[in-house]
Amino acid sequence: MRVLVLGGNRYIGRHLVAELARLGHNVTVFNSHPTELPAGVRRLDGDRRQPGVIEATLGPLRDGFDAVFDNTSYQTTDVEPLVELFRGRVRHFVFTSSTAVYLWSHLQPVREDSPVSADEAVNPSRAYGAGKVKCERLLLREFETNGFPATSLRVGHTLGPHSPLPREHGLFARLEARRPVLIPGDGMPFVHLVHVDDVARAMCAVIETDRSAGEIYNVAGRDFASIGGYLALMGEAVGVEPQPVFVPRDYARTLRPPILHWAEWYRGGAVFSVDKARRELGWEPIIGLREGLAISYQWFQEEGRDWYRIDYTQDDEVLAKLREG
Repeated sequence: MRVLVLGGNRYIGRHLVAELARLGHNVTVFNSHPTELPAGVRRLDGDRRQPGVIEATLGPLRDGFDAVFDNTSYQTTDVEPLVELFRGRVRHFVFTSSTAVYLWSHLQPVREDSPVSADEAVNPSRAYGAGKVKCERLLLREFETNGFPATSLRVGHTLGPHSPLPREHGLFARLEARRPVLIPGDGMPFVHLVHVDDVARAMCAVIETDRSAGEIYNVAGRDFASIGGYLALMGEAVGVEPQPVFVPRDYARTLRPPILHWAEWYRGGAVFSVDKARRELGWEPIIGLREGLAISYQWFQEEGRDWYRIDYTQDDEVLAKLREG
């Protein structure tokens, strides 16, 4: 299949491109930052947020793709030019959304029909989550009105190589340095992560069936764990016993940047059902947390340290504050 990937040079997109190439698809990447790509992958250079660039670069090629993967849209103004270009021309349009669309729920697991919000003041993830909801709704209207074959994937927290932010990798560095690891609250809320390679396989599964058009799917991992349990599993990967230091919630909420990327520590845990993706896409998350963290740590050892600058200044300030009482 002739496939266009917007993004493709960083995290999810990078792993998606590798999986598409492995499966034998004819892949074109459109992005603004070059990176090493699999053999045979074509790259188009352009910054999609510059006025007219999408139309100028992709317009002449609008009939040249069977499927489009959009990994870098956050507002409807990002999606609209692509809908205009590819309406009536592609078999699949796959939008990378996020589980950040959901409101916090007392009921678990969270399914695709659980409440979401496009209101920045209501959505727990503010502009990011609300923007993804608006994009999903635009694409659903296009499907219902014009048959535009869009699919939205609500991807959960990810782990794995090539993350642009030092999420588990920042914790790996602290563990290696035998430093205390700050945990906001009591470490009991759970987080549901998915390995980036499982995400890539889910995305590829979408274009294997026409029934995915007009649908929304959760994409989450095989395992979930408490924040404290997740830290313990990272300690296993590194071969170090973690030294957690629990930071009182009220104090932790004042800190910028936050101690942890995952907001579950203060708003409560969430587990996401992937039954619909299993049933309709034939996809199954196969990389568990223990294996996924081992893969991530191996990449960190071999390559990833050079990707990040880990700053312990805030850690030291918080530890000093806690010692003062």
